[in-house]
Amino acid sequence: METQRKSSGDDDGGERGLLHTWRGYSCSVTPERLLLPGPVLQVALGTRHGVLLVEGGQVYSFGELPWKQSQAGEPAKPTLESALSGQRVVAVAAGSFHSGAVTEDGGVHMWGDNGSGQCGLSGLSTVPNPTPVALLDSDAASPPQTAPVLELACGAQHTLALSAQREVWAWGSGGQLGLGAAAFPVWKPQKVEHLAGRHVLQVACGASHSLALVRCLSPQDVHRPLVDKCRQCNQLLFTMTDKEDHVIISDGHYCPLGAEPAEGAHGLEAPAPSTQALKTSPSEPVLCFHAAASSNSLAPAGGADPTQDSENEASAASDGAPPASDSDHSARSGGGGASGVKGSPYPDEQAVKDYLKRLSENTQADQAAKATLLTSEGRLTTGSTLNSLVASCASAVGERVASTYEALSLKRMMNFYLPSGVARADGPAAVAAGLAGVAGDNTAERVRQEDPTQAKKSSSTGDIREEEAEGLRRRLSLPGLLSQVSPRLLRKAGRPRMRAVALTPLGGAVPGAHEVFPTLQTEVWSWGHGEHGQLGHGDSLARLQPLCIKSLNNKEVVRVAAGAHHSLALTAQSQVFSWGSNSSGQLGHMESPSTVPRLAKLSEGIRVWDISAGDRHTLLLADGDCFLPIIYYSGQQVKEGVDESHGQQEEGKEEEEQVGGYTQQPVLLPFCMDLGYVSNVVAGGQRCVALSDRNVMGFIASLHELASAERKFYCKLCTIKTQIIRPLLELESLSSSLSPAAIGLLQTLAGRFSLLCHLTGQHAASLTANLRRVRDVKSLLILDHGSIFLDSYDEYCSAVGNFQVMGGFQTLTKPSLDFFGKSPELLKRLSECSEENPTMADLLVALFFLPTRHLHEYGRLLLKLATCFEVCSDEYQMLQDSCSKFEALALQLKRKRKDADYTFHFWKSFPGKMTDSLRKPHRRLICESSNKALTLQNAGRFSVNWFIVFNDALVHAQGVAPCKNLFSTHHVFPLATLWVEPIPEENTSLYGLKVITPEETFNLLASSAMEKAKWLRSINQAVEQALSGTGQDTASVSSSSGSGQKLEPPISRTASYTFYKDGRLKDATYEGRWLAGKPNGRGVLKWPDGRIYTGTFKNGLEDGFGEFVAPNKTLNKADHYQGHWKDGKMHGVGTYRYASGEVYDGFFQDSMRHGHGVLRSGKLNTSSPSVFIGQWLQDKKTGYGVFDDITKGEKYMGMWQDHLRQGTGVVVTQFGLYYEGAFKDNKMMGTGILLSEDDTTYEGEFSDDWTLNGKGVLTMANGDYLEGSFNGEWGSGLKVAGSYFKPHLFLDTDKDKTHTVKLGRLCVRAEDKWKAVFEECWRQLGCEEPGRGETGTAWENIAVSLTTSRRHIQDSPETLSQSHSRTLESLEVIPQHVGLITMERYHTIRLYLIKACDTPLHPLGRLLETLVAVYRMTYVGVGANRRLLPQAVNEIKSYLNRIFQIVRFLFPDLPEEGGLIPEPTTNVQDKKDPGSDDAPPESPKPGRVVSSSALLLPVLLPRLYPPLFTLYALEKEREDDVYWECVLRLNKQPDLALLAFLGVQQKFWPVPISIPMPSPGEKQQVLSSTKDVCFASAVETLQQISTTFTPSDKLQLIQLTFEEITQEVQALLKQDFLWSMDDLFPVFLYVVLRARIRNLGSEVSLIEDLMDPCVQHGEHGIMFTTLKACYYQIQHEKIT
Repeated sequence: METQRKSSGDDDGGERGLLHTWRGYSCSVTPERLLLPGPVLQVALGTRHGVLLVEGGQVYSFGELPWKQSQAGEPAKPTLESALSGQRVVAVAAGSFHSGAVTEDGGVHMWGDNGSGQCGLSGLSTVPNPTPVALLDSDAASPPQTAPVLELACGAQHTLALSAQREVWAWGSGGQLGLGAAAFPVWKPQKVEHLAGRHVLQVACGASHSLALVRCLSPQDVHRPLVDKCRQCNQLLFTMTDKEDHVIISDGHYCPLGAEPAEGAHGLEAPAPSTQALKTSPSEPVLCFHAAASSNSLAPAGGADPTQDSENEASAASDGAPPASDSDHSARSGGGGASGVKGSPYPDEQAVKDYLKRLSENTQADQAAKATLLTSEGRLTTGSTLNSLVASCASAVGERVASTYEALSLKRMMNFYLPSGVARADGPAAVAAGLAGVAGDNTAERVRQEDPTQAKKSSSTGDIREEEAEGLRRRLSLPGLLSQVSPRLLRKAGRPRMRAVALTPLGGAVPGAHEVFPTLQTEVWSWGHGEHGQLGHGDSLARLQPLCIKSLNNKEVVRVAAGAHHSLALTAQSQVFSWGSNSSGQLGHMESPSTVPRLAKLSEGIRVWDISAGDRHTLLLADGDCFLPIIYYSGQQVKEGVDESHGQQEEGKEEEEQVGGYTQQPVLLPFCMDLGYVSNVVAGGQRCVALSDRNVMGFIASLHELASAERKFYCKLCTIKTQIIRPLLELESLSSSLSPAAIGLLQTLAGRFSLLCHLTGQHAASLTANLRRVRDVKSLLILDHGSIFLDSYDEYCSAVGNFQVMGGFQTLTKPSLDFFGKSPELLKRLSECSEENPTMADLLVALFFLPTRHLHEYGRLLLKLATCFEVCSDEYQMLQDSCSKFEALALQLKRKRKDADYTFHFWKSFPGKMTDSLRKPHRRLICESSNKALTLQNAGRFSVNWFIVFNDALVHAQGVAPCKNLFSTHHVFPLATLWVEPIPEENTSLYGLKVITPEETFNLLASSAMEKAKWLRSINQAVEQALSGTGQDTASVSSSSGSGQKLEPPISRTASYTFYKDGRLKDATYEGRWLAGKPNGRGVLKWPDGRIYTGTFKNGLEDGFGEFVAPNKTLNKADHYQGHWKDGKMHGVGTYRYASGEVYDGFFQDSMRHGHGVLRSGKLNTSSPSVFIGQWLQDKKTGYGVFDDITKGEKYMGMWQDHLRQGTGVVVTQFGLYYEGAFKDNKMMGTGILLSEDDTTYEGEFSDDWTLNGKGVLTMANGDYLEGSFNGEWGSGLKVAGSYFKPHLFLDTDKDKTHTVKLGRLCVRAEDKWKAVFEECWRQLGCEEPGRGETGTAWENIAVSLTTSRRHIQDSPETLSQSHSRTLESLEVIPQHVGLITMERYHTIRLYLIKACDTPLHPLGRLLETLVAVYRMTYVGVGANRRLLPQAVNEIKSYLNRIFQIVRFLFPDLPEEGGLIPEPTTNVQDKKDPGSDDAPPESPKPGRVVSSSALLLPVLLPRLYPPLFTLYALEKEREDDVYWECVLRLNKQPDLALLAFLGVQQKFWPVPISIPMPSPGEKQQVLSSTKDVCFASAVETLQQISTTFTPSDKLQLIQLTFEEITQEVQALLKQDFLWSMDDLFPVFLYVVLRARIRNLGSEVSLIEDLMDPCVQHGEHGIMFTTLKACYYQIQHEKIT
């Protein structure tokens, strides 16, 4: 491209943008060529001057320029407008006597005549040079912004600008501004508010009227709130009148304020129907639809009078209407629906009501129709403003309004069914007449030629059928409202609703393409003077505000043009509508003027793509038979020798006396072929201009050919749509001939066709625009958005294929014959069918596959374009790629068509009943075994087997040979879950294939090795394609991969399948991963009864982690299990939430609760809130367990069997009762001990809960006891027969001892508790029994469980903190676990254990977590009973031993309990290392003693500390109280008094102590009153004992306290010093008192109970004994 441009410099004007100008149309005219320094991009013509835009952005003016001082009178040659130099101009415009230019940045420059303010500059009558004009947008911001402009249009006295925001601005004089201004001229550009909020595409100016092309509102815009009041007079825009059973909605609001005195003698002119129009477009796309009625122009071509017209219409109406008897009702409401916009002020509300009444009294339907058509007062339209209102009111008045409005509007129904009526009434001829010259979609207007006398108040009946089928179909019907309407009408009303096919796609053809592709849903709005009918509203009234020309809605207008007093609109279907003054034949049809748009008369096959209008003539640029553009001229002949000024004077006289003749209809300009490739035509004044290009390297020709081909194709598609598809869809006989499914397919097909048609139209429009302006390759949509085209064709072709496969075209034959008659010439012509006498079905198939042929055309034209470029250029590459894509798709679609054909013929020959069940729209045949090429191995002698491969399934039909209906059964195997593999031919002559499906496996035998390979390949290929989702595009075997490459579908795949055989999975549907015929991997299994399993599968069974939901019908809730599975059963750890509200958390085996688990029953407020934690055996509580019954306030800890308490156990209650002993059948039965809170004790026989029965001893709190036989319930009066003893009277000490009851004998031993928990841990390490197994295996199991758990958690990362994942990573490294244990290794092991116990994903961590849970469950709440303390301590010790056993199993070389690890000899300092503070650093032995408590207590105890310490505190409560009272009393003393009291030697008293605020340099004596100063650091150290957990830590602190005391004393005595116990004890006692530790007794007991045995005799042991002695001393301290 660039290279061509550069080379153009040497030619006189280059090859691009050549300018030719001429006047008139006589044969003698030859265009003159204007030479300019560069290619001309745009031309604008005024009455006697013109403006040119040249490449590079320069602007030239030529002609008569009276505003330039220099020019006197003679016409100027093109002169440069130097005022614009330095600005890059992108668009120019010319009015009658003024001009405008738009610069690159959106600035506007105006010059020329400014008499009416049309240049937007106040105070100047003429503007000699281009001067900037600002469009100040005051709405936008507080400092007004200038609105950038895209294009200008200039009229005689006004100018319009289209801003980048797509808003219209106006300035100048006259009603054509649309501003509703009070005074003219309007100097400052103002926004046309009436069009605000709409997307304006183009503006055009006539002498005194304006046109705007506006994009229809998209569905989302429609839902904006409607304006319901007129802005000027504040009256309601819509009125609703309720009439018995229906509502009349009128939008006939007339605003008196908006009117302006008319120039004529008509009093007032009608204003535009108020502001409402600016918000709701009269053709909401939601409601716009195409009734076939509109596409038949019933008006005879000549100027017949209106009555004849309406006779036609009425006869059609009565033909299509129900019998008169039941139609008066509908007629009445039909009128109601039709009392729409009032175009003139004459009839008031009353008149309309009278008219309606009159209408309802007419009983004859045809009279009703006549009346509706002939009301000449006021235009009766059912405008779709009304429609939009109905849609929006539906919410207010309920669906009633909409449905009544729709079902009862007979007029509309009549229009809808008109075509069938016409066909019956006047035969096909009428239709043919109506279709003459109509190439597009309902383009011919049903508008009448008006009688001249009625020009001012005509009835534009064309507007009555504004709403088209979509709106009708989209709204609902409420059957209840339609009772009085005739059933026949109802049937008709209901029929189209079933077929809701939008034949006009809304928005872009593709969602994303909305902004890229030019829109075809447009409206034309007009305003200004209307005396010649140039506004197109069917009258000659002026409009002060923009009003939509309703008859152009849905005409797909893409461009508008305005001459002095006439207007033109060009549609996407290359037709031209014209209206307004026809004084010189400039409308291109008939002789009289027209107040509504009509089609210009052009011979068949002429497609117009550019239009322009001058004062009294029209230029059309069109495609003819070849793609070289041709120019048509319509209008006044300009006589040679008569100069312009003469013509000018003539204008004052009557229009008929014009100079020269004029055209009756557009004539072809003979010289246009010499101009080359014309890209634009421009008309203005009396002059004509054409811009053309030379055809360099064939590039321009190729572009023209591409655009021309697309326009031709679009016209063709529209013709098919309007003349074939829509009539077919509307046929009454359709629903009887086709099944609902087939109708659905036909609708899909029609919808896809429509989308394709729409896309083509948009593409044609964009190609045309490209030709008119840029003419380059880069902006071709087919390159950038090729995928949209490819997808649309692909989907369309699938839809055709689906319809064909289902035999749709065969069933369409009858309706089509009814409609097109026996000689389907139209069909034959449109389908381009070459056969001699084809059947109707063949014709239809050919017709519907026709669009796919266009792909070759795309390929050919793109290739042709590519050859215009260098092979190495980007453009060549782009075009080449696109071309190959289209060619490839063309091949693929050809193959698709072949497949559809093959399949269709197969179904035709297929035996009977099976067809219906197997015939699916998307199913295509690949191959079948009717030639006995494939048989079933081991089949019965008489059985017949037939295999058919479709693109989605393998069908196996079976039957018995002699039977009449050969195949009695068939089975369908979906391909997605079909695996086929060849059976190796080990010297057997069998060519076998093994077919595996989820529930069956069978062998097939092929007749030869070749057949075997063929079947294997076609099945595999079909499977592969079914899996990859390209099942639609399967190739038939013959054309498939000839290269013989193996297409092996993956053995593992994702698919969905429903099981059909009896068994666990009957009727269940599985969706997920498969492996060789079995579910394997992640998947979801759903049963019809609502059970759902989601999780992993292995070999067809649930295995791994999964969730299971089972609905509980009786409770109307679902059971929910989440956990591990094995071989289809719940197995491993999981949580089961029962529908009843119970929750079980624990282990399962074979879908039963088995192992350790927690069962929580009920919520806290329901009947039985309780928790059981313990061992389960085959779904029953069996073994040791703890049961917390919150309602009774009891907790049982003991043995269970089959859900019952059985064996030994302990019960504690919230009232402090404690029982330990035997249980049987859930009761206390046998020997037991019972203690109450006050230490009253009973030891003896029990028979039921808390019921004594038999021998026993009852001991009182003071030591008295009863011995004998007891009977009764504890606490409610006991019967006793026995002896009473009071041992203290006789100091019989031996007897006394026998009755202190020893607890703990009758409860479960600590070693026997929670066995299941430890067994589970051993099992995880791979040992069946504790200690039996391989250490190596155990470590592997740990690694595996960590990685799988980690992977499981990574699916939901939010559950994992960063530190946690780091811990996991470090744990995945297996530590060295064999070899000699040194101190270093010992530390490594210790650190490993701390980490392992920190994460529940490690078996040890899981064990610890469970132990903590069970321990808390046991000893918290009711279990916090002081009598349980010994058991709690023993339980911890047993945990330590059992965990230590596991640790020694993992690290086999670790010495056993109490064994030694030798210290490294070199590094003696290591003893002092605080990190090793678990063992006594000063121990005299040369090494470290290994003990379970040193290794494991630091991990275990902190977690168990709260419940344990609570028990200690309860146990020591009394002693601690005594101790605390003493501490509080003694602490009132000042330091010296206390030291003295405790007998601390004087020399240890710290005499000189710095007071916190000492005088400088002076040491004060300790005052007698100071407190808490002596030994303060030692006191602080000791206080920390409450913040530590393990005994070793606590002992460490005691040691530090001693060291602090020693340091302080040494500082006092200034010498080394050895303590004696007598000296040390009082000092330490002082420190203990001052430390004020609340629960010191508990701390002491805890240390004593859990102290490492090897420490007891060391230094720590001695220090601890000292602390203990202090505690007792304080308790017994007597204060004198």
